[in-house]
Amino acid sequence: MAPVKNRHFVKTKPKFFSKYKKYFTFDFCEKLLFDPSYLYPVCLVIFVCEVLLNIFIIEKVNYTEIDWIAYMQEVEGFLNGTWDYQYLKGDTGPLVYPAGFVYIYSGLYYITSYGKNIHLAQYIFLMLYLAQIALFYRILIKTLKIPPYALMLSTITSYRIHSIFVLRLFNDPIAVLLFYASLNLFISNKWILGSIFYSLAVSVKMNILLYAPCLLIAYLTNLNIIRTILHLIICGLIQILVAVPFLYTNYYTYLKGSFDLGRVFEHKWTVNYRFLPREYFEDKYFHIGLLVIHVGLLILFTPKLKQYLSSYAKLNLITTHLKTQLRREQKKKQKKDSKLNKVEQKFVDSFEKQLRTNGNKRETIEDVMDDKTKLQNKMSKITQLFVLPFFITNLIGVACARSLHYQFYSWYFHSLLYLVFCSGYRKQTMFLILAILEYCWNAYPSTNFSSVLMHICHVCLIIGVYKTMNQSKSVITP
Repeated sequence: MAPVKNRHFVKTKPKFFSKYKKYFTFDFCEKLLFDPSYLYPVCLVIFVCEVLLNIFIIEKVNYTEIDWIAYMQEVEGFLNGTWDYQYLKGDTGPLVYPAGFVYIYSGLYYITSYGKNIHLAQYIFLMLYLAQIALFYRILIKTLKIPPYALMLSTITSYRIHSIFVLRLFNDPIAVLLFYASLNLFISNKWILGSIFYSLAVSVKMNILLYAPCLLIAYLTNLNIIRTILHLIICGLIQILVAVPFLYTNYYTYLKGSFDLGRVFEHKWTVNYRFLPREYFEDKYFHIGLLVIHVGLLILFTPKLKQYLSSYAKLNLITTHLKTQLRREQKKKQKKDSKLNKVEQKFVDSFEKQLRTNGNKRETIEDVMDDKTKLQNKMSKITQLFVLPFFITNLIGVACARSLHYQFYSWYFHSLLYLVFCSGYRKQTMFLILAILEYCWNAYPSTNFSSVLMHICHVCLIIGVYKTMNQSKSVITP
């Protein structure tokens, strides 16, 4: 009888491990922290953490009453039949917000049992906060500018923004939410819807008008003159439609109350000009001086805003065409693959294996698809040319504001992270600026020191972004 040959048993790794082992490597973890193209999974994790964090804040941190009762009193007058703005008042003074605010808070008035169920209102504002960060995350994912670790740090160190949403219930975040919706629609080439949401944002609070100069340039560079006029008409019609009952009753008091450009703020609440004596702070020539600086900065930035938005318009047409071609090629390939029988598919698999054995790692189907994904990522970065002009225009407006109150932090909080990464500064300087601004907005009451520091940070950011935009090298870089 012939001797039995020794059989060598080869241990095979479990299929599950071989399929997912790439997710347990140092290289993958490094990409999750530093590669902007890996923002999507990181954003999902941060989103879940935000849900849990805000629920904890609502349940464990005491609510602070500031304007909610006054909001309810103002809309209660409207619901009782008073449509003249001069008679709509609350404990903090007359109503100073446009008609969109009245309708939104009227809805909240009924949902929260005439404004008494504040706990429910907090959870409603939690939903609004989650919607806003989801829209902002989409912008970050589209632009591929911010590394994931920076978003993590920004999220875990932002105390003030959470309190503005779920502990204060201000109307500012609602206006910003609607603006982010419009910005997402613009970068998705849905201009009419974008214009509608932008005008709705203005109807909640007029600080959204700070974006208007950039939006006008975006219209002129991405649309023709006729379409620009059409979109301006759309924005205007939205304002008229939401304000019809108030305009019909007393158009003068409505316009004066909701769009009062000469409004004087109280010095005791200012965050950015605490170091000024009250008489200088309230002086009309000081306000005129700030307006001149604001207009001057906009004029200085206008050529770069136009250059960026014009480049975006041209490249957007090209990328749209390329993406269409990629989709067509993918569909053709899927049809071709679906016709392969088992024998043919086995041959394709063995051929790919042979290519890998020979050291050619660029010919597999997965690698080809990966190349297409990378190409799409590069095309997506063109969105940076559209987003940066809007964010810097808003920052200029905030920096030149006559007075900033604590809730105004929501006007530009999320865009600050994007702006520091467009400033050209070293990483240490970027995070130092963000940390100082967070300190300034959390210092209560504000001090001379915190106010001066805030202006220094704003000036540094504006200078840094201007230098970046003024360079011949494009900012379309991770």
